[in-house]
Amino acid sequence: MNRRTFIEFLGKGTVMASLTPHLLVSNTSFFKEFKGISPSDADELKLAKGLDYDVLIKWGDPINTSDTFGFNNDYTAFLPFDPANPNDGILWVNHEYVDPLFVSNYTGEKEKTKEQVATEQYNVGGSILHIKKNEKGKWEVIQDDHLNKRISGQTKIPFNWEHPIAGKKVAMGTLGNCSGGITPWGTILTCEENYDMFYGERNFKDGSINDKRSFLGWQKQFPNPPEHYGWVVEVDPRTGKAQKHVALGRCAHECATVKELPDGRLVVYSGDDSVNECLYKFISDEPGSLSKGKLYVANVRLGKWMSLHREDNPILQKLFKDQTEVLIRLREAAKFVGGTGLDRPEDIEIDPLNGNVLVSLTNNTGKDNYFGSILKIVETDGDHTALTFKPEKYLAGGKETGFACPDNMAFDVAGNLWFTSDISGSLMHREPYTEFKNNGLFLVPRTGPKAGEVIQIASAPSDAELTGPFFAPDGKTLFLSVQHPGEYSKSTEPEELTSHWPDGKDTLPRSAVVAISGKTLEAIQGLG
Repeated sequence: MNRRTFIEFLGKGTVMASLTPHLLVSNTSFFKEFKGISPSDADELKLAKGLDYDVLIKWGDPINTSDTFGFNNDYTAFLPFDPANPNDGILWVNHEYVDPLFVSNYTGEKEKTKEQVATEQYNVGGSILHIKKNEKGKWEVIQDDHLNKRISGQTKIPFNWEHPIAGKKVAMGTLGNCSGGITPWGTILTCEENYDMFYGERNFKDGSINDKRSFLGWQKQFPNPPEHYGWVVEVDPRTGKAQKHVALGRCAHECATVKELPDGRLVVYSGDDSVNECLYKFISDEPGSLSKGKLYVANVRLGKWMSLHREDNPILQKLFKDQTEVLIRLREAAKFVGGTGLDRPEDIEIDPLNGNVLVSLTNNTGKDNYFGSILKIVETDGDHTALTFKPEKYLAGGKETGFACPDNMAFDVAGNLWFTSDISGSLMHREPYTEFKNNGLFLVPRTGPKAGEVIQIASAPSDAELTGPFFAPDGKTLFLSVQHPGEYSKSTEPEELTSHWPDGKDTLPRSAVVAISGKTLEAIQGLG
């Protein structure tokens, strides 16, 4: 899509009506001279000119007298205590999975001990942190604050559902926490993505558990039912209380993006981050409910949302004993009713200016789609409860656009789109990804002379990906996770580590959350 087509596609009238003249003038003037960065293979977090970062917190740092920050931080969300003060509030951070080499000193020579598995369980889930800008204008974690807590793979979490799941109403922990969302009432939705790498997956034909899908092998020491994972989990960041929402279905959830309707009902969009899996939408029956409503799967070829309610589908009535089974075996049910398999649907964001739904499709190498794309869903009449839609390609990855494998997305206060890339470490620096080098952070300006262009803003350290971009309410800070630097290290010996970020020298690599700021960030949004 060229720049002219992109502007027309956005709708000039919508953009002009939504942005103030000040923002338009500031953006236009700034973007005439602004240049991003070139791809980099350096072991550093490289930023465009006029941007700086501070490491807010990294793996292993204490957050209170007994807890430490978890591993492989992903989604972040900042919730200010007072809307009038954007510099003091709660930061939620997902912890997706662990590298046993670093976390439990497991090298694969023997079976993991129970203690090693417990250590790994503790390092996933999420962290709740009170953060605040200090007198020097730098963000810091308020140590030992009563709000600072960990939710982990050991936390007992009930199911929000009237029927037991695999015989129980409470699960042990949350894991695979990738991206997420925020509810209108200020709680966090953290999403359990690749759940099968922890406890395997059930073979529903004979009831056995397929251990081959369990990379971490936790079921050998803790035989928890696989059905207890793969859900959207709601966490109250002020109390740490959590619940798993069965009504949203079970799959490798990348995110849960919430749209509140004028009548208080909710629409929740979520993607199943695996090749040839589907895009889902939940529409609540009641205001503020994440348990009462219907779940739908997208048939992109027909432009229709297909009901996954058992009572609506004779095929589901024939193959599944009840709605609980439909939701547990969501992937199967979705295909039976006509859900379209997509190219790894990951993050989802709703355009703040026109309400369109953007879906990052990372890639599908089995179908020779190496670079991925961003899909646009235009709901009929702009109604998020509509059961028909128009699908369009928003941006295509590739050498022409300068990015590959789009992942997490965020809109800034001026309506510009930001997104990260997720080139797998096993494929990075190899064809066809050679020229993209390390993973990055990219910007698509909304207005001005470079509207519609893809500009690289940051480059990640070695082996890492940048995840969870989230803007502070005033737009002056971008919180960003640097996940799994040094993931392909052969050992913890300094000479065999592929990264030493963020501490440098001979130190172990550590995933971390950074706070990005600077004149360039403000100018991009017309704030300076």
